Amino acid sequence: MIRDVNIEDITDGKFYKADDYVPVGCHDCEGCSQCCQITGDSIILDPMDMYRLTLGLGRSFEEMIEKEIEIRMVDGMILPNLMEHDEEHPEKTDGCPFLNTEGRCSIHSIRPGFCRMFPMGRYYEKRSFRYILQVKECPKTNRYPVKLRDWLDMPELEKYEAYVNTWHYFLKDVSEAMALYSEEKRMQAARFVLQMFYVQPYRRDQSFYVQFEQRLAKAKKVLPHK
Repeated sequence: MIRDVNIEDITDGKFYKADDYVPVGCHDCEGCSQCCQITGDSIILDPMDMYRLTLGLGRSFEEMIEKEIEIRMVDGMILPNLMEHDEEHPEKTDGCPFLNTEGRCSIHSIRPGFCRMFPMGRYYEKRSFRYILQVKECPKTNRYPVKLRDWLDMPELEKYEAYVNTWHYFLKDVSEAMALYSEEKRMQAARFVLQMFYVQPYRRDQSFYVQFEQRLAKAKKVLPHK
């Protein structure tokens, strides 16, 4: 999601890499779930998030839609995000649907990439990205330094980072290439991306990265991109 903000207003002014130490440690958020209570529709899912959720929960995209996830337009694409409320409990008007009654994440081992980073973020430029610390996002004080690689808790991190970068710029390139097309053509492209990378089930017996590259190759043959 592209944010129109001044980076100096939201960060500590530094850029970080995976092996840098960042002041995000908070004793596993003990006694606090504020960030999970006010997610709104900000937790946008990427294809790997959907792969891990569907396989980890044993549920398809269709089984989760309008229950834990919903879709909306994001920078010209139709993308899913975690729902901001639990429809089975209407008294709960906001918060992550996977937050349990104890205020803990019930999908912690397969939580989305945005959740893994928080309060870190990514700053994209020159076909790459660097990590930033968003200083106004977490209310915790006296946070201690943690190696960013450990904080992200993502196996094969370098491979994951390469995928994240590829996905970001693929969406950006397709959206920009479609800018001069008709509204109908743009919606067709957006629906194709949703179907190809999210709705179509992923296989458990094959690496996500292999499946992603196969789908990406098919998409690039169909969709205009820079």
